[in-house]
Order: sequence, then structure tokens, then C-alpha cells
Amino acid sequence: MTIDDFDYELPEELIAQTPLPQRDQSRLLVLHRETGELEHRNFYNITDYLREGDLLVVNDSKVIPARIFGTRSGTGGVVEVLLLKALEENVWEVLVRPGKKARPGQILEFQEGMTGTVLEILEDGKRKIRFAHHAATIYEVLDRIGRMPLPPYITRQLEDQGRYQTVYARALGSAAAPTAGLHFTNELLDKVRDHGVKIASVTLHVGLGTFRPVKEKDIEKHIMHKEYFSIPEETIRLIRETKKTGGRVVSVGTTATRTLESGFDEELNCVQQSGETGIFIYPGYRFKVTDALITNFHLPKSTLMMLVSALAGRDNIMEAYRVAVENRYRFFSFGDAMLIL
Repeated sequence: MTIDDFDYELPEELIAQTPLPQRDQSRLLVLHRETGELEHRNFYNITDYLREGDLLVVNDSKVIPARIFGTRSGTGGVVEVLLLKALEENVWEVLVRPGKKARPGQILEFQEGMTGTVLEILEDGKRKIRFAHHAATIYEVLDRIGRMPLPPYITRQLEDQGRYQTVYARALGSAAAPTAGLHFTNELLDKVRDHGVKIASVTLHVGLGTFRPVKEKDIEKHIMHKEYFSIPEETIRLIRETKKTGGRVVSVGTTATRTLESGFDEELNCVQQSGETGIFIYPGYRFKVTDALITNFHLPKSTLMMLVSALAGRDNIMEAYRVAVENRYRFFSFGDAMLIL
């Protein structure tokens, strides 16, 4: 398969720039993969498709308000820094714009008295920076001075930064939100539980590689970025129990799916409970854990288009996306949702 097999035409006006006032009011396109049947619903109807004994698995990673603005010491030149990954306490892998003048030894000054010293230049133009501040942790400073690192296709500033977090976000570490979960409210999650469905969590810290285009024509040559994940013991127990009793494991988002498929083998042995995963799921992949998927609509030619095509079948997905465009669904991070059964 080539990258062109996962392309589709998307009018720019269908890219959602802001979230809806109510999280669960988004539309829901339901795809029955065995028949290709499509249903047009709303996200608050999700319990109509969940059964007693099912297990909903969410990614509880929390987005860091990691975009900060400062100046170069000595010149006063404005810089924008995006914190990507903590390497050790107060030492981070970052992106700096403009990057040319962010040479080793350069000191950057931020609000709240925080400074950053460029230690070295990494691959892809990234920098390693050591931060100094007066707070208990750098996260306290970022909460006050940082902005959410919104995807490049969102051009409007987010008024309520909490809308780029899921209501169950707990584990700080993501550079982008696991957006399929943005549709859930606490009330809807209670309704899911009342329906006899259990809820478990995993953690996968979403990196900016999520938005990087696939450059290889032959998709099998693409190398995935690696991201940290962990699976709690309780989640492992619930997955085994659910499968044993005939329930379905319903993943909320591609990140939860990649975590589950990285952690287990075909016999549901947890072969890796935590660490880094660079799993690349594309058509031909045999799913070990995931039975159904709640997801958003993804960018053309993206690895996420390939993942949903692996689960639902490429032809089913391309037809579903054609119908979604025709019916003016909202796309990407703040857009509508899809349920693949």
C-alpha cells in the first residue's frame, strides 16, 4: 500500500477551529465494519452501542501548557519555546523558534523569573535546555505562563485551556491531547457506568510526532516516533476479565489503542507494562486487544488513517470519510467523533 491510498479531499472550512459549547453535543458517525453500514447520531448516544460487560479504556494523559514565550539574554530577541519531553529534572527536549540563535550557552529569560540555558543541539533541530525557577516544580510555572500547544491546523487561540484536556486527564506529560476523549463529560461517564460498562485507564504521553506527515511513499518504510506509555495492574486485570466473560474492549482513541496493542500478546499476557512504543498499525495488522474504537476524524495520509483502516477496512473508512464530508461533519481535534464497531 502507498500513502496515496489514505488520501481524501477535505474542504478547509470543515476543520473545527473551536470546541462546541458542550462536549457531548458533537456528532457521532457509527461504522459497523462487518456490513459497512453507517449511522448518524450524537455523541451522547454512545451508550446505545455499549453493552453490559464491556470495558471502556481511556488515555488519562494530561497535556502540559508547554508553549512559552521569552527573550534571549543580552539581545532581547523574542523566542518561542515548546517543551516536548522531560529528560531529567528541569532538563527538557524542546523546540525553539527562531532556532538559529539558540546555540549552546545561550540563556533564555521567561516570566516568573524562570530562565533556560541551551545545553546542546539535538537531531531535527531540537534543543536540550536546563531550566531554573523558584517553584516546587516546573509544572507550577507552566500552569501560570504556558499556553496549550494546539495542533498547527488550529489557527484560533483557545479561550478556555481546559477544553483541550479530557475530564479524566491525570498524568502530566502530553504535548497534544488524546482528542477522542474530549467528547466525554463526567455525567456521560456516569451514564456509561450505570449501563454496566466498566472504565479503565492507560497512559500514553502524546508527542508532536502525531502531527508529522508520512514522507515515505511505501507506508511500510515509515518509522514511527516513540512515546511513553504505562498500563496499570487494575487495567490488565479488567481486560482479561472482560475478554473471559465475552465483553468487548472499547478503546477511546488511537493512543489508547496503540498502548493496548503494544502491551499485550495474543494470549493477553502483558509483555510490556510500561516503556516506549513506536508501534505502527496499518492494514494487515491483527488486533490483539481492541474490539471497538471511539475516535475522531484524522488527517489525510496520516498514520492514524492507517490505524483506523486496519481495524475497519480501508474501503469502509474511505467511504465513511466521504459521507462525513458530504454531511458536513467537523474534522480533527475539536471536531466530531466516529465509533467503529
